[in-house]
Amino acid sequence: MSINLQSHAFAGNPLIPKTPKSSDPVSPNQAYETLKTQLLDNTHLPSSLSFKVLPFRKGRPLASSTGGTSDSTPNWHLGWISLSECKGLLANSGVELSGESLVYLGSRSEDDVVYWAIDVSGESSVVPELGSKQLCFVELRTLMVATDWADARAMGELAIAGHARALLEWHNISLFCGHCGGKTVSKEAGRRKQCSNELCRKRVYPRVDPVVIMLVIDRENDRVLLSRQSRFVPRMWSCLAGFIEPGESLEEAVRRETWEETGIEVGEVVYHSSQPWPVGPNSMPCQLMVGFYAYAKSLELNVDKEELEDAEWHSREDVKKALAYAEYRKAQQTAASKVEQMCKGVEKGQNFSADFNVESGELATMFIPGPFAIAHHLISSWVYQDAGDNVAARLKQPSGSTSNL
Repeated sequence: MSINLQSHAFAGNPLIPKTPKSSDPVSPNQAYETLKTQLLDNTHLPSSLSFKVLPFRKGRPLASSTGGTSDSTPNWHLGWISLSECKGLLANSGVELSGESLVYLGSRSEDDVVYWAIDVSGESSVVPELGSKQLCFVELRTLMVATDWADARAMGELAIAGHARALLEWHNISLFCGHCGGKTVSKEAGRRKQCSNELCRKRVYPRVDPVVIMLVIDRENDRVLLSRQSRFVPRMWSCLAGFIEPGESLEEAVRRETWEETGIEVGEVVYHSSQPWPVGPNSMPCQLMVGFYAYAKSLELNVDKEELEDAEWHSREDVKKALAYAEYRKAQQTAASKVEQMCKGVEKGQNFSADFNVESGELATMFIPGPFAIAHHLISSWVYQDAGDNVAARLKQPSGSTSNL
């Protein structure tokens, strides 16, 4: 089963194709000034701009679900509310909505709507009020698995939710200046922060943590090195990955991480693609997964058991079989139905597995992460490279150079 996407999950955000000019009404600063005017204006005078707000609670975006029948899978949607609805929702909790609590997400070129995100984690009373409208806060990982990767709308909404979560979580962990300890204040409609200490005034920008993720291939291009971590669900194998060290190039990080975790020496490193990953720990609001193919110069494994549970060489046939047995569509439909039940108030549980059950009736010895992960595409592109995959075609004859990046 080979699944090719237009872009990776969480990439292709339709709200941020380009930054508007500062004089544009939908630019961050101009939109923010209009927003503040509307918040102060109780007469609701007409405006050329309208605003939509996406509430989050404990890292979970507000969502709804529609279209579920006995013959069709339900579709989830982000739970956008108007600025006046957001103001009223917080007022019912005794909180006055201010511009500083909203974070600018962007706008679409085809309309005059500016989109914002807000964290309402401290207002527990909003949950039943939104629940009465069949809206609920859903784990972003659950929405990720529930997303139909063939649906451009759904993929776009997932990217928006990922971007919003990354910004809000960054705001939550950057309340104080790392230089002097002073309180930080929001600037440029939440796109950056600044220390309030007049002697410091240090600017702080959203954090991105780069990670290399690599599929290590043997000299004959017949086997790949896959690993398991203790946190993985049973029988799941994936690519090696690791954070980049300061002063290190991407290619150097690939070689170092592979050597440290498995004892394998890597030569040529070939870039594949990259993926934003806003579903990691809260301390790292948005990782950027940078994917590579790495050619092994050695084969003997020396696995670091503190980092990995295991690592093994796997043949192309074994990996192809694992991809064939996995029922990723079934997992997506199961997750979509779970979201629908949650929004209806039937399903209260929030802690769904990141992968759900992706196996068919015939139990395989291993399976690969689903199509929402860059690891899936690194692995499937290699497995099906004879089917005409342009990226994988470059891998058949290593050039011997150090990198094609």
